[in-house]
Amino acid sequence: MKTTALTLPIKSSDLLHPIVAALISVIVNYGGTFILVFQGAKAAGLSPEQTASWIWSISIGVGVTGAWLSYRYRAPIITAWSTPGAAFLITVLPDVPYGEVIGAYLLSALGFVLLGLSGCFERVVRLIPPGIAAGLLAGILLRFGVDAFGGASVDPLLVGVLVLGYGLLRRFTARYAIVGVLLMGILLLLGLGQVNFSGVALSLAEPLWTTPQFSLKALLSVAIPLFVITLTGQYMPGMLVLRNDGYGTSANPILTATGLGSLLMAPFGSHAFNVAAITAAICTGPQAHEEPGKRYIAGLACGVFYVLVGIFGSTLATLFVILPATFISTLAGLALLGAIGGSLATALGDVRGRETALITFLATAANVTLWG
Repeated sequence: MKTTALTLPIKSSDLLHPIVAALISVIVNYGGTFILVFQGAKAAGLSPEQTASWIWSISIGVGVTGAWLSYRYRAPIITAWSTPGAAFLITVLPDVPYGEVIGAYLLSALGFVLLGLSGCFERVVRLIPPGIAAGLLAGILLRFGVDAFGGASVDPLLVGVLVLGYGLLRRFTARYAIVGVLLMGILLLLGLGQVNFSGVALSLAEPLWTTPQFSLKALLSVAIPLFVITLTGQYMPGMLVLRNDGYGTSANPILTATGLGSLLMAPFGSHAFNVAAITAAICTGPQAHEEPGKRYIAGLACGVFYVLVGIFGSTLATLFVILPATFISTLAGLALLGAIGGSLATALGDVRGRETALITFLATAANVTLWG
C-alpha cells in the first residue's frame, strides 16, 4: 500500500525523532563508510585541497538533492554517496589521470540523468514482487543487525551498555530508545576517553575546480563500472527500501535529480551520489516517526547535516571518522532492528511466495561476489 503524500501539520514534538534518526543516519554514513573516500584520495595522490573539495562537493550535493527530493515528494528520500563506487575507485584511481577520472564522473552522471528521463528503471523496480524486495532488503540489512552484537568481542563494555540500555529504554519508553542509546554511547565514549574532539579545528572547505578530460580508457575502466556498480548496489536496494516502507515515489525523478547533482559536482571531485539504502532504512520506518507522512522531516534534517559537514570539509567529517567502529556498528544495528524485523515479516508473510523470498534473503545475506 502506498503512503499518501499529504502534508500534515508539524508540531515541535514531531521534530525530535526524525531529526535524531537523520543524525544517526549521517553518523553511520560518515563513520561507517566515509573512510573509503579518504583511502581513494590517498590512492590517487590527491592534495589536501583536492580531498577537501571532494568532501565539500559530495556532502553539499547529497544534502541539497536529498532535502529537495524529500520536500518535493513529502517522503524520506535519503541520498548518499556511492559506497561501492568509492570502494571500486580505490583500485582504479592510481592508474588513471585525475582529469580523466573527472571526465568519467561526468559521463557516469549523464548516464543516470538519461536513465531517469527514460523511465526504464522505474518499470524494472515495479516488476519486483514485494516479498522478493523485502527478502532482498532483509538480507542486505542482516549484516548490520549481526554486527550490533558482534562488536562485543572487541569492546564488551561498550556494546553491553548500549544493548542493555536499548533493552531497558524499549521497555519503559520505546519512543525514545534510540535517542537514549545515542546519548548514552557518546557520554560513555567521552567518559572512557575513547574519543577526543579537542584536537579537531574547524576550517571552511574551498571547492577546487578540475577541468575534465575524456578518454576511452577512463570510459571503460571508470565511467561504465561506476555507473553499473552504483545502479545495482545503491539505486536498486535504495528504491526497495522506500517501497518496503510504503512510499511509492517514482525512481525517475530520483535518478534524474541525483544524476544532475552528480553532473554539477563532478568537476569539484564528487564521484557519484544516489538514493541511499542502508542508512535510509533508519529514516523510512516507524522508528523515525509513527506517522509516515511526517518522516520526510528526516530527509530535510539529513540534508541540513550533510550541508554543514560539506561547508567545513574534511575537518568536520573527521569528527565522525574518529568514532570507534564498534560504536558505529552497534548503533547502526540497533537503529535498524525495526527495519530488519519488518522486512522479514513482509518477506515471509505470503505463504505462497515464502520459499522464494527466503531464498532471496539467504542468497543476499551470503554476500557472494562473482567476477569482481
